[in-house]
Amino acid sequence: MPVKWNLDNSYTKLPAHFYSKQAPSPVRSPRLVIFNHALAASLGVPPEPEVFAGNAIPEGSQPIAQAYAGHQFGYFTMLGDGRALLLGEQITSSCERFDIQLKGSGRTIYSRGGDGRAALGPMLREYVMSEAMHALGIPTTRSLAVAATGETVRREKNLPGAILTRVASSHIRVGTFQYAARFGTPEDVRRLADYTIERHFPGLTYPQMLREAINRQALLIARWQLIGFIHGVMNTDNMAVSGETIDYGPCAFMDAYHPATVFSSIDTQGRYAFEKQPKMAAWNLARFAETLLPLLHENQDEAVRIAQEEIVGFWALHENYWLAGMRAKLGLLEAQAEDEALIDELLELMQQTRADYTNTFRSLTLGGELGPAFAHWHEKWRQRPIEQALMKRNNPAVIPRNHRMEEALAAAGQGDLSLIEQFQNALRDPYEYTQSQEEYAKLPAGAACGYRTFCGT
Repeated sequence: MPVKWNLDNSYTKLPAHFYSKQAPSPVRSPRLVIFNHALAASLGVPPEPEVFAGNAIPEGSQPIAQAYAGHQFGYFTMLGDGRALLLGEQITSSCERFDIQLKGSGRTIYSRGGDGRAALGPMLREYVMSEAMHALGIPTTRSLAVAATGETVRREKNLPGAILTRVASSHIRVGTFQYAARFGTPEDVRRLADYTIERHFPGLTYPQMLREAINRQALLIARWQLIGFIHGVMNTDNMAVSGETIDYGPCAFMDAYHPATVFSSIDTQGRYAFEKQPKMAAWNLARFAETLLPLLHENQDEAVRIAQEEIVGFWALHENYWLAGMRAKLGLLEAQAEDEALIDELLELMQQTRADYTNTFRSLTLGGELGPAFAHWHEKWRQRPIEQALMKRNNPAVIPRNHRMEEALAAAGQGDLSLIEQFQNALRDPYEYTQSQEEYAKLPAGAACGYRTFCGT
């Protein structure tokens, strides 16, 4: 069966002000730096450097930049794809639909003074992080390719330019609905909601769509918390209605356990700290619900009641998902009333001792000891029926360690991609517990101190 593009452009059936038609800006010397052959095969797309660098448009594509708005660190602003273009939606042989988006493909009408380009390091970072999250079993956008442009981009210094090809169930964001509600008409909101239901929630009513969107986010955030992932920039424009993790800017994985951990250099107030991610998800979902009020019920008071009831329900959903996940991480076969106390005690001990989050659960999975401070807790845990196979399925042996990521990106910036390839190989099957993963489970000296991430724009 020939490999070829099979693109649809259903998003362009929405009102014209939801997007801007635009072709990507050609680059000087396109070259594929990294290509996801397995993902390409599942999508049925060919490895075409000219397409992934924006120098050629695949057959059937109608490139657009999508408009959206959003609350960024609590402040509402008009936004949009300032450096990204949606090529279209690839229809697979099994009739699944996936957005194909170029990131770093040049200026658009939403660029707000930016150059519309991206540097190689941040694009490789998103590639590695998103594919690692996929391997960890976390709903996520994925990465198909990174293409070097042969040009430089100016940030604090000149950096090699690159374009990422991102794959997503869609790029419909909470901010897309905020844009429709603020700058469009009630009919625009209805048309966007109908499109979203058709694409992600077939057969559901508007209240049911809200409920299922909340359910998906509750599950997603619980999974983030369970693996120690910190998104870093949970603005409403970075929450996909589909329930996928989107926009890997200043994200990182926690080493030493501390609920207040923040890595993002721009999150100076700790708004999106590890412990606050559930709260911020609920806040974002409340903004989503506000846009849907005219669709939830013709009576405004009743619409508000429905919305509030669904948002409040987020907490029970998240708690249930998180608690079930923690029981699995500890191999607890039977749910008991004292489980929460057992889990809380372990987390408190981890915080007091600055224990590594991932390696603590890894050690328990392998039957290791955690040290004298954990002796009393360890004895209580051992009195419970425990299934090691359950623990291995839920405690990764390896994660994208921050120091390993920085080492690999630094080498890639000098033209050496071998560390990126080795890193990816180690992350491909994180629950396998192979001997080759041992090296990537090690911590650097001073792992808990001073690490900062940046948006990479």
